[in-house]
Amino acid sequence: MPLARRSLMEAAAARFGWRRAYGDITEIDGLLTEQAETAYTGAADHAALATAKNTDVLAVRPGVLDVRGRIFADVLYLEGVLTGARNRGLPTELIERLEDAVDHGHELTVLLADTVRTTAALHAVS
Repeated sequence: MPLARRSLMEAAAARFGWRRAYGDITEIDGLLTEQAETAYTGAADHAALATAKNTDVLAVRPGVLDVRGRIFADVLYLEGVLTGARNRGLPTELIERLEDAVDHGHELTVLLADTVRTTAALHAVS
């Protein structure tokens, strides 16, 4: 099924709180590859736009704040997934991977918050 059609179907299902559980590793690997390809397809555009827009330290701040907000929300969602996995007694290896992802996500939000603070500090100096 084409990515656009699957994405539309998945978006519609998500509005009702449904998620598809993929059981086949080949299918999962294909989806992960599609995600990477989609992300990399826009990367050059993002770099060009960021180069044009980010003319000083204050111009960097809104984008970093937006990214931090999205990541923070996703990390809190993953914490819920982790809690559910623990409460249901799911395999230890899965719980450990979720813990790693949650911890890494929190570390990333801290780094991004520090980056935002750096923009303020550098602006104050200039």
